[in-house]
Formats: sequence, C-alpha cells, structure tokens
Amino acid sequence: MCRRTFMRSVLFGASALALARCKEEKPPEVTPPPSGVYVPEVRPGEDLFAYLERKKGGFELTLYRQLIGASNAYKEGDEAAGLAAADDTSRANARTLLANTRLGDLRAHPLFEDGLFTLIEQGVDSAAANSVKGWTLGELKRFLLDQGEADIKAIMPGLSSDLIGCIVKLMTNEELIAVGAKVFNPLPGSHIGAKGYLGARIQPNSPTDHPDDIRWQVFNGWAFAVGDVVLGTNPVSSEVASVHQVENALRDTLETFGIAEVMPHCVLSHIDIQAQVEELEPGSTALWFQSLGGTEGANQTFDVTLPKMLGHAARRTGKYGLYFETGQGADGTNGHGEGFDMVVHESRKYGFARVLKQRVAQAQLGAGRAAAPWVHLNDVAGFIGPEVFRTREQLVRCCLEDIVMGKLHGLTLGLDVCSTLHMEVNLDDLDWCLEQIMPANPAYLMALPTKNDPMLSYLTTAFQDHVRIRERFGYKVDDRMWAFFQELGVIDAQGQPTEHFGDPSWVYLQYRRRKGDTRPDADILAEARTQMEQVREHGVWLAEGHGVNTWDLNPELDQEIRHLYEDGRKSIWAELPATFTSALPGAVTVVTASKDRSDYILHPPSGEQVSEPALDSLRALRDAQAGQYNVQIVISDGLNAFALTDEGHLAPYLERLHSELKAAGYKVAPQPIVVTSGRVRAGYHIGEVLYGSLPDKGSRRAILHIIGERPGSGHHAFSVYITAPTVDTWAQAGTVDHDITRVVSGIADTALVPSTAAVDTVRILERLTPP
Repeated sequence: MCRRTFMRSVLFGASALALARCKEEKPPEVTPPPSGVYVPEVRPGEDLFAYLERKKGGFELTLYRQLIGASNAYKEGDEAAGLAAADDTSRANARTLLANTRLGDLRAHPLFEDGLFTLIEQGVDSAAANSVKGWTLGELKRFLLDQGEADIKAIMPGLSSDLIGCIVKLMTNEELIAVGAKVFNPLPGSHIGAKGYLGARIQPNSPTDHPDDIRWQVFNGWAFAVGDVVLGTNPVSSEVASVHQVENALRDTLETFGIAEVMPHCVLSHIDIQAQVEELEPGSTALWFQSLGGTEGANQTFDVTLPKMLGHAARRTGKYGLYFETGQGADGTNGHGEGFDMVVHESRKYGFARVLKQRVAQAQLGAGRAAAPWVHLNDVAGFIGPEVFRTREQLVRCCLEDIVMGKLHGLTLGLDVCSTLHMEVNLDDLDWCLEQIMPANPAYLMALPTKNDPMLSYLTTAFQDHVRIRERFGYKVDDRMWAFFQELGVIDAQGQPTEHFGDPSWVYLQYRRRKGDTRPDADILAEARTQMEQVREHGVWLAEGHGVNTWDLNPELDQEIRHLYEDGRKSIWAELPATFTSALPGAVTVVTASKDRSDYILHPPSGEQVSEPALDSLRALRDAQAGQYNVQIVISDGLNAFALTDEGHLAPYLERLHSELKAAGYKVAPQPIVVTSGRVRAGYHIGEVLYGSLPDKGSRRAILHIIGERPGSGHHAFSVYITAPTVDTWAQAGTVDHDITRVVSGIADTALVPSTAAVDTVRILERLTPP
C-alpha cells in the first residue's frame, strides 16, 4: 500500500507528500496472546490430533497435555502447572477438540506412562473397551446423558481412567449431576452407595488419641441417628501401640452394641501400621485404609508401592476390605504433577482403587468366599488449600467431577466436602456447597460433632448437616443402622426424633447397659456428664440438643465454633515477632523464597526452598559445624506462628527435647535454625545443605523440624517432623521427602503435652537412627 501511494504521488508531482505518508504509516501492533493455553480457533470437525498436525506437524506431547488440561474448568492448581486455558474461548475450543476425538485414539496416546498406568490399563475390560473405541468423546457424553444405568454399567468396565478423566471435562455441573444421579455402586449386602441413600463416616478425631474423646464422638453421632458407613479415626500418633489402642476403642463400641458385622471400624494410619496391629492382635482391625496417588512417584510420597498395595489387597479375604482417600491437586503439590492435569490425576487414583478392588475380590474367591469386596473411596475435596482452588464454586465443581469419575469406575465414592482456613470458603459457604452437590447422590459424607475437626483443624460436615440433608433431599440411612437407631431410642418407629435425639448421654446409658452395668440410670447419666466435660476439656466438642430446627447446631456451640474459625483465620496470617529469635541462644535466621505472607499462603512451593541469601548463611553454618553434630533443630512459623509463641508451648518442648537427646547420646547442633515462611520441605532443603557434602556418606544425620500447624482448633498446636536418612541420601537433591519422615503432631498445652511430645520425638528418632 505504501509503495502504491508513493508511485501515485510521483505521477501527480507530489512525491514529498507521499514520502511523508510513508514515514507516518507504522506496522500494526501485535497483541501478545493471553497467558495460559491459548486456543483462539479450531476448524469444523477438527480433533486433538488434527489440531496437533496443523500446529506442530504431528503429535507433540506437551501441547497434547496442555489441550486436555485446558478443557478443565479453571482451577489454580492447573494454572500453576501451565495447563489452564488462557480464556473462556480457549477452554471452549479445547473442549471441542476433545469432544471430536475418538476414544481409541486417546487410549493410544497416554498422557504419562509409568507402572501405575500399566496396572490401571490391565484393569480395563478389553471386550468392553473395543465396543466403544470408535466413539468420539462427545458421543460418549451423549450416551451417558441419554441412557439408563444398566446400559452405562455395561460399558463402564471398558472405560480407562484417562477417558473417564476426560469425559467429565465436557460436562456442565447440571450434566454431572444427571449422570451422578443415575449410576450407583452400593457396598455388598448394604444400601451404602445405593440410590436415595446417604451414609456417614463418623470421624472421631482426638488431639491426643484419647479413647474417651473417640468413643464419645461416636455416641454423639448416633444420638443424631448419624453414622452407618465406618467409624474412622485419623490418629495423631502412628505408633503401633497407639493405633492398636484406638482400634480397640472403636471395636469395643461396635461389639458392645452388637453391630460389628453391620459396619466396620478403621484407624487411618499407614496401611503397614494397620497390618502390624493385626499381626499383634488378630481381629483387632477391620477395614484397612491407605491414601492413594495418581502416579508411582506420588504414591512413593505416602511410602506406597504397587507390589505393597497388591500384597495388602491379597490379604483382605474377610468381610471388610479396603478404604482409600484421595483429592484433586495432591500429586502436584507433592511435586509429582508429571505434566498432566489434576482431574486426570484424580481419575487415575480411582483406577488404582478399581484394580485393588478387583484384587480383593480375587482374594475372597481364593479363600473360598463369595466375591463381595467391601471397598470404598473418600474424595477429600478442598483439604489442600488455595494452591489447588479457592472458591466455593470450584469446590462444588471438584466434588461433582469426582462423584461421576468414581461412579464410572464402579466405586462406592463418598465425599469430604471440606475447606481449609486459608481458602475463601467459610462455614456458611459449606452449607451452600452441600445444597449444590447433594442432587448427585454421593455414597456418604464425613460426620463430626461440629464442622470444625478438633485434631485436623479443617472445616467439614457436622452431624446435624446430615439431619438437614435427610430432611431436604429425602435421603435415607442404611436400613440396618436405621433399625439400630430405632432400637437405641433416638428415633421412633415413624423415623421421627424422640426426646433422646441429640443426647449422647442417653447413648452412653445404653452402652453401659449392654456392658451389664446395673447401676441406677441417674448414676450412669451423672457419670456421663462428668466424662463429657472431661472430653470438652481436651478440646473436643460435643453437640447436644439443637436450635430452632433439629438440624441447627446449639446456638451457644455455634457461636464458639464461629469464634474458633475467626481465631484460625488470624493464626494463618500471624508472623513471628522480632523478639522471637533473640530468645533462642545461638539461633540462625533464614527466610524462604516466599515474597511475603500472601505468597507463602497462596503458593506453597515458595516456602519449600530457602532463599539464595539464606543458602550462604546455611553454608557458613555447615562449615562452622564441620560435621560434628548428628541432630539439627529447625523451627518454622508454618501456618500458625501462635503455636510457637503461646506460653507453655515451645519452651518446655525444647527443654525436655534437649534433655532427652543428651541422655540418649545424640550430638545436637547448638544453633537452632529459625525459618520465616517455612513449609515442611524447607527442612529437607536445609538438611541437603548442611549434610549433603559431608564425607561420611553412610552415617545418618537428623533434622527435627518444629512447625506451627492446624490453625482453627483453638489449641494453636505445632508438629515435629523427624527425618534421619544417610548423608548419601541427603546429597541427592529432592530425594528426601515425606515418605521417610515421621511426625509427632497436635503438640500444645491443651493437647499433646509438649514434654510428652519431646519424649515421643526422641523415641521415634532412636528407631530411625540410633545415636
């Protein structure tokens, strides 16, 4: 255009003007594409592979993963991995490409291959898979929406985990609800997971693993006619003796009421510990638990291998099999994202569970029993924090995706609809989330006296939430347990609350009667009041009575829980005072790569590595120590600086810890390291710097990492992470991780007493590395 203008100007004798115009004309500015996976346009009928051919000249794994990830509803975890769509148009276009892609082509191009992927693929039925391999993903979506449960179940065994992880990306929330509401996989011989039923896992957690705390929370749940799936306690201690004690407390409760064959108990320690407890006392355990990851590497974080899990599944020949927990984003936050998105990661966990369920069935057949594997999975959605997703809308989306993926895997899937205190999901938001999710009819939810877990310090589902949901949606409790609640006297023959509804002391009275206690009712009920007060003094809430409606929490208790929530929010943002380090003789201060508190909370990896200037300080400390010490104490603010600054917390712990370490013969570095904005993995990084270059490669060196954790319980508790590998292992950057670390948690003057925790710490250390 410029040249034509110039020539025309010459012909008319106006060359000077033309030259001026040429100078004025500038090339158009190029607007850079938005950040994220940018898919501005697709051609009619184009699938993923045609798009890759057009853009890359053939298959290219990175873009393939990005396009599949960009099909997801937006979540921060995918964005951090570089897999989130740049904008709504890109997301819609990525979904179009995915919908046009054939199932067989997707299976022929795995997103990531490892031993777990191979195992999951072996669990897919070949004949069923061949019957649908020519379908596009869009056709599969239409089939799932249009057909009934029987037709869907006919093809489910042929759907691989990656295909299931892809199909939910194409569905709206309403479509996910439609599929969830017509596919059901009840546990054998029960209505748990059946249409129109909603069960409850009572989660009787204690800050100290005290049997009374645990037992009374069970009584509390049953007083509201809640709790029919499993009595499942998350233990503070994973010591065999402690886990054994909790197992027996739960077992005793079930056996006393004569319902051990109706529902199982479970202590959610590592599966190896549960196996040791069973060897110690056969019959003391029932259902065995394990967290699962979506890759071999992610499972290694839990100290889980494929042969180990297959071996445990082969041992489950009785009535009760296995119980799993998973959650979107866990693999990525543990450093095992492997380049593919959170939804497919989660689906692969379900594929792993499906294979293990098949192995339990085989084990039962081999033992001469009918194949009736009691295996279920709890999706803990929202437990990790805002690095995965932040809002209540995202929590709902995650739960609906996971319900459908679990059901299409043939699993009985429950939900922990939960949030942490650093998410933008509060107590009232959780009620809203339940309203949106419940039409999809998951198998069960968690159940605690209040929404606040007294040990884990996160927000979840209360007993009375179950009462409200039953009233709102008409869901039922498993028939056998409903009959038990009627026998217990908390509901009548018409299913209505009696005068004993919401009264745990009444349940205790029935417990004592079944123990053969012949004392007058008044004496037993007085004893009940005393025990309930003792439990509350341990920092464990019990819900009695109700508000205006039977599903409303007692107003006084409701106010207390809201106060604790606000305290937890303050704890999250608290920082160590400037005077903190000066109170620790010889302390060395370091900071992590977190820019500020907000960066630390929203981007956890920033708190896992110390900063460059801090590395210089650590190297200087290493040189000064010259390999003389085999124990280094590290102290981090973590998610609750108040845990370290509250009177009666850190000081008595350190005093007893030093005494015990000295008595045991350990050589403790005299300079504690204080970390600002430190995560657990910051301790591993410090260990690499201090120990990795020492010459005695076979010797073991320990990091004792004290860190503030679990805000919201009111305890302001801290934990101690105990890690003691060889120097040679410390020398391999990134090798030391949670799988070789042990922890003592819930330490506070109102929970696990600091001096007792110090003794526990040294006892564990002695097992990891003798002095």
